[in-house]
Amino acid sequence: MSLILRMIHDLLTQPPHTLFVHFPIALTSAALFFILLALWKKSDLLEQIAFANISLAAVSTIVAAIVGIRDNIVFYNSGAPNHVAKIILASTSSASAGMPCPSRCNMRSTPTVVLP
Repeated sequence: MSLILRMIHDLLTQPPHTLFVHFPIALTSAALFFILLALWKKSDLLEQIAFANISLAAVSTIVAAIVGIRDNIVFYNSGAPNHVAKIILASTSSASAGMPCPSRCNMRSTPTVVLP
C-alpha cells in the first residue's frame, strides 16, 4: 500500500512532462520502422500502421508541449534550463511529424478512376 501511495505522491508532485515527452519519440521511431518495413515488404497494412504512429506522434507532441510549458511555469517559475531550445525542438518535431498527415489523408480521399 505504501508503494502505491508513494507512486501517487510522485505523480502529483513531480513534473509530468518527463513522462509525456517520450511518447512522441517512441511513436516517431516506430513510424520510421514501419515505413521501412512497408517499403521492404510492399505492404499497405504496414504503411497504414506507420501513418497511425506518425499521427499519434503529432498529437502526443502537442500534449507533451502543453505539459512542458505548464511544468516550466509551475515547477521552474518560467526558468527551466534550456527552455527556449526545448520549445524550438518541440515545434520542429511537431511540424515534421504532422506534415505527412494532411497529405496522406488527401491521398486516401482522392477517388480512383478505373478506365476500361
